[in-house]
Formats: sequence, C-alpha cells, structure tokens
Amino acid sequence: MNTKLTLAALCLLPLSTQFAMAEEATEQSAYTMSAELGFLFKSGNTKSGDIKAGFNLKHEQEQWLSSFAINAIAKKLEKKNETTNEKDFVTTDNKWDIAAQTNYSLEAEGKNYLYGSASYQQDKFSNFSSQSSLSVGWGRKWHETKTSSFFADIGPGVTHDVERTVAEDSNTNMIIRAQALYTNQINDFVEFQQQFIAKQAVDSDKNSTYKAETSITTKLIESLQFKFSLRVDYDTEVAPEFENTNTETSVTLVYSF
Repeated sequence: MNTKLTLAALCLLPLSTQFAMAEEATEQSAYTMSAELGFLFKSGNTKSGDIKAGFNLKHEQEQWLSSFAINAIAKKLEKKNETTNEKDFVTTDNKWDIAAQTNYSLEAEGKNYLYGSASYQQDKFSNFSSQSSLSVGWGRKWHETKTSSFFADIGPGVTHDVERTVAEDSNTNMIIRAQALYTNQINDFVEFQQQFIAKQAVDSDKNSTYKAETSITTKLIESLQFKFSLRVDYDTEVAPEFENTNTETSVTLVYSF
C-alpha cells in the first residue's frame, strides 16, 4: 500500500511542478519590458554617427497600471576645425528623456482611472537645458478591444524649464496636461500607435509644449521587432536663434522580454 502511495506521489510530482511554474509565469506576466537600439554610420565625403536607444517597462496588476520609459539620442558629425585646419568629430545632437505614469482604475474592470505622471528631459541643442513636469488628474478608457484601444486623460500640473542662457534662467509654470494614446494591432505582425501630449501653460505668455509620436512596429520573430517612428516636439516660447519645432525620425530594432 505504501509503495502504491509512493508511486502515485512520484507521478503527481511533475504535475505539481508544472502548476508551480505556471503560477510563477502568471506572476511574471504582470511585467513587460522592451529595449530598442538603432545605429546610423555614414562615411565618404561626410562622416557621421547616430545612436538611438530606449527602454520601456510596464506593470499591470489588478487596478494598477504603471509605465516607465527612457530614451536617448546622440549624433556626431565630422567638421573641419578652422583653427587647426583638421577634421574633428563634433557632437551635434545629444538628448535624453524619462517619463513615468501610474494609473489607478476607480473600479475593477472599469473605464475611469486616476493618474499621476512625471517627466524630465535634457537637450544639449535646444532652447532649454532641461524641462520637467508633474501632473495628476482623471482619465478614461474610451475604447478597448482585443486588437485596439484609445485612452485619454487630463489634469492640472506644473512644469519647470531651465533656459539655455548664461544665467540659466528658470521658469515654473502651472499647466493643464492632456494626453491621448491610440493603439491598433493591425494583424499578428504589425502594430500601429499614436500618442499626443499637450502641456498648456495657464499664463498665455509662458511656454507650452506639445508632443506627437507615431510608430509602426513589425514583428520579425517572437521577441524581436522592427520599429519605425516619427516624433514632433513643439515649444511655443523660444529664443530667436532656436526653432519652435523639432522632428525626429528613427528606425530601430526592439527586443521584448
């Protein structure tokens, strides 16, 4: 009898191990992460090098949804030194930014949520040495199916801009922040995403910022994707020697894990 019980226990052991592994995988599935990287090197009459990198982290559990993203871009261009008459590589673009947001659904499986967001950006060649913001507010899942979704939120906040001047003048402004995100899984291999963020200053003479980003991601294999993206940033108040609009077009490889 004991022998039979022992054999039964040994037979059930693999099943219990599989259940434990399944539970562990379920717990791990609350986190999704991805990293992207792109290079462009040019030689010949003009030599240059571009690098774009990014990392995204998302955690979703019960009524909580949190996201974190960091992006960086750098570019070096070969230019002739007028003093030494030699060619040197000069940095012509250097920018990185961080954005984080946490949503809390007001009811389980509900459409309405409260959010808190924070962002920080440094751009070596823009009108501002750094730009940061904080915001809280209300949002809603206006549309959500298995293949597409549309989220939008709005709320008050504050921005802190440090201008690229000798004195590094800074401005802290009250804003109304609005965000919209549309995602559409076109098929098993292609995903389209459109995001828009507006940070409208309460005072009309203060700087307001607008960001729009469009991306198309194509799956190459299970964990590797090819991503094309177009990003447009607009600042309303800049010095005469700077442009109000900055655009960024990139092609990167994305690894999901």
